[in-house]
Amino acid sequence: MNFFQAILFGLVQALTEYFPVSSSAHIRIVGALMGRDPGAAFTAIIQFGTEFAVLLYFRRDIARILTHWFGCLTGKDGRGWHERMGSEDRDAAMGWYIIIGTVPIVIAGLLFQKSIETNLRNLWITVVVLILFGLLLDYFDRHSKQNKTIEQMTAKDAALFGIGQMLALIPGVSRSGGTMTFGRALGYTREAAARVSFLMAIPAVFGAGILETLKSLKDINADANFPGWGATICATIVSFVVGYLVIIAFLKIVSMFSYRAFVVYRIGLAILVAILLLAGVIPAVGTAAAA
Repeated sequence: MNFFQAILFGLVQALTEYFPVSSSAHIRIVGALMGRDPGAAFTAIIQFGTEFAVLLYFRRDIARILTHWFGCLTGKDGRGWHERMGSEDRDAAMGWYIIIGTVPIVIAGLLFQKSIETNLRNLWITVVVLILFGLLLDYFDRHSKQNKTIEQMTAKDAALFGIGQMLALIPGVSRSGGTMTFGRALGYTREAAARVSFLMAIPAVFGAGILETLKSLKDINADANFPGWGATICATIVSFVVGYLVIIAFLKIVSMFSYRAFVVYRIGLAILVAILLLAGVIPAVGTAAAA
């Protein structure tokens, strides 16, 4: 992989991470079209760029949640179990809800790591999932109520959001798409579902990114696709800067419009990939998955 290909992957990561269109599917598809598997280490590192963008944009929310969560945990509002769990403090409760929502993806990631890295990377699976979850997002977005705010979140809702996030381990589901679909099904407003999706992604994506990076670094010198640290850092900066702008744009879009445009895009992309697969332009299974 050369410098410009690395920058392209960083741009793709930034443009697709937050939209409900699946960044992992796009990285997989673009890699297949270029005949380049970006590699686990490179992919994990450039994801830090988009997550640092989330940290910057939501820095006040994150600081407030962490401060209140630690305060309640240490008995600020009372030493009873309910008080420590944030019964008297919505920000502290949100800290617990983020933890609850992270548990499903952690468990599934550990239990099914081999299948996630091999069998589920088949592009035919991606095609089906892009269409299926696009239709589900469209259905719940059009038929569900739009009255629940982030302040009305419960532990049960957090667990269901977490299941939506867990399903994103399948390329094509989309982490944001999975959480937003479940959020809309639960009756949350589009903006509330999007904010929960962003906040809930922080521990999951950072945790997975750190583990994947540490695991891959020992073999990085033997990875023929790794473009070098200079190109990788530049790609990460691109994913950070562009990602920050995409967050601003996305939150404005969902506050004014439906998810229909993203649904149409998902279905169109699935059809395009299916045509490319049938024509033999790209392989259904990459070299990493085939191994």
